[in-house]
Amino acid sequence: MPTVSLVLAAIAALLHVYFWVLESLVFRSPRAYRVFGVRQEDVEGLVFSMWNQGFYNLFLALGTLVGVVGTFAGWEPQGPTLVVYGLLFMIGAALVLLVKQPSMLRAALVQGLLPLIALIVAWIW
Repeated sequence: MPTVSLVLAAIAALLHVYFWVLESLVFRSPRAYRVFGVRQEDVEGLVFSMWNQGFYNLFLALGTLVGVVGTFAGWEPQGPTLVVYGLLFMIGAALVLLVKQPSMLRAALVQGLLPLIALIVAWIW
């Protein structure tokens, strides 16, 4: 797997760690819940769901990062397999977001474009 793809995958994974922070650690802050388009009066009802969703993002990110490190360490085929799975998962989640709520195009692009580019680079390189 090309180094460029691995770097892009690592950046995408770190972005998902940031999502975890927003969703699980600081969701009650105005800055965090506004990122998700949530009204202040709805925050408390969503805290648990967002906390859970945040951990999905964290575990996805950690699996992808383990794959990146493993690929550099020569774990063939496990490292690249973890990276590809993580990237496909990120792209799939972005597509679900876009299909379910087309007005969230920007969020879907933030979530899925970098993983898509990483996979395309790996495929054509």
